[in-house]
Amino acid sequence: MDASSPLTFAIIGFIVGLIVGAVAFRLLSKGQREAASMRQKLLEREHQIAEMKNSVGSHLTGIYQRLSNIRDEANQLELQLKEDAAEWDIRDAAIQPSLDLSGIDPTREQQPPKEASTPAMPRDYADGKGGTLSEDFGLKGKEAATPQPPRY
Repeated sequence: MDASSPLTFAIIGFIVGLIVGAVAFRLLSKGQREAASMRQKLLEREHQIAEMKNSVGSHLTGIYQRLSNIRDEANQLELQLKEDAAEWDIRDAAIQPSLDLSGIDPTREQQPPKEASTPAMPRDYADGKGGTLSEDFGLKGKEAATPQPPRY
């Protein structure tokens, strides 16, 4: 074989092409690897988010169930309160959540409230009788005034 034969040039070109291809593949495969690792991280994050949503959903479902149980118990207590009030012949108007039923005497008639007399005037009101807000409070007569010390 001749050094300048076309077959030699083809073999050398093929080897150089393989080397250039291998180098280009190595350089371009870094980007591919980074993209693949980013895709993997993205999938892991999406999986974590899905797990968190699932746990939050189950937590909220538990809270709704507890609230429902509390409402059911409150309704049962209210029903029992009404039944006990009917048994003891207590007026329905007196049964309110804000009222204390311990002081209710069902045998006693309800008395109308007493009308309050007009309240007394406060002592410090300016009524002219020497209160703290009257115009002459703290003023003394001229005869009771203390003499001024002499000025030198």
